[in-house]
Amino acid sequence: MGAAEAEEIAARLYGARGSATRFETEKDDTFLLNCAARGKFVLKIAHPSERMEELDFQVALLRHLEQRAPDLPVPRALRDADGVDLPSVTTRAGERRVVRLITFLPGTPLDRTSATAPQRERIGEILAKLRHSMADFSHPADGRALAWDVTHLLDLADLLSFIPGGGKRAWTVRALERFAEVKPSLDLCRRQVLHNDFNTSNLVVNHASPQFLTGVIDFGDAVRTAVAVDVSTALMNQMPKTFDHGNRRDLFDEPRDVLRGYLRHAELTDEELRLIPFLSMGRLAVRALLTCWRAEIFPENSRYILRNTEVGWTHLEWFHSISTAQISDLLTR
Repeated sequence: MGAAEAEEIAARLYGARGSATRFETEKDDTFLLNCAARGKFVLKIAHPSERMEELDFQVALLRHLEQRAPDLPVPRALRDADGVDLPSVTTRAGERRVVRLITFLPGTPLDRTSATAPQRERIGEILAKLRHSMADFSHPADGRALAWDVTHLLDLADLLSFIPGGGKRAWTVRALERFAEVKPSLDLCRRQVLHNDFNTSNLVVNHASPQFLTGVIDFGDAVRTAVAVDVSTALMNQMPKTFDHGNRRDLFDEPRDVLRGYLRHAELTDEELRLIPFLSMGRLAVRALLTCWRAEIFPENSRYILRNTEVGWTHLEWFHSISTAQISDLLTR
């Protein structure tokens, strides 16, 4: 969808008149809508294949957080001029698509800047507070099967053929083998609805703010999953973008700061702490499998799809180079 059509939809449904600028996304058409004095918003035109109940789940979760924890820096979902949460439109292309308008949270995505150790601890604190705020939330669609939920990693094994041969495929295969060993323990872990995608592009920061983390965005991968999975995803996404195997102790130097902040507000069992490094490794494998597959199917969007994949190979190689016992001890020693 082009920006002009997005602007027309925003004006017609929400009375929001402004200029639309496209965001790069995986599957939705998403725009920054600048309405001048009225402010900025995010307009999301869902992919035609998106299920209404899953979109309703995301809106209901944002509404729950607004009521349960109004101080948390998460977007607000807005209703259209008729009071409808999820209005639909027929596009110029003849597709029936669902529309959402949410508030825009200003700042800089963390993947474009850096963070100090205390700032990473702040990230962990917000993750823990989000967990507590979602603990009593439920929705008929919260148990959906989501490929980005690490608990389903073994279901992606058929995508190994899309991984380049040689070392990259060997590292990914080994990650799957190790994940299979801990999967029975993971199945016994505590579960609830969680954000499940606490990556640096979904964290908006302001270095001039005492809070530092000024926005947690994109609840599109929220799902009912293991608490340990949510933490492992956040830690994996704090691993360094560059890694020198010869001069670095391990990948969890920076992620431990996030964990330190998290544990100030939410507890983890010894078993969850043992599993989290395996789940971080598993999330790296999920990303490798899904992005290599999707990049081949959608070559026109491959640059965006593969933007984080290359550094992940270095991380998978590091996991491959250490023993299973060493992985178990990464967060418990």
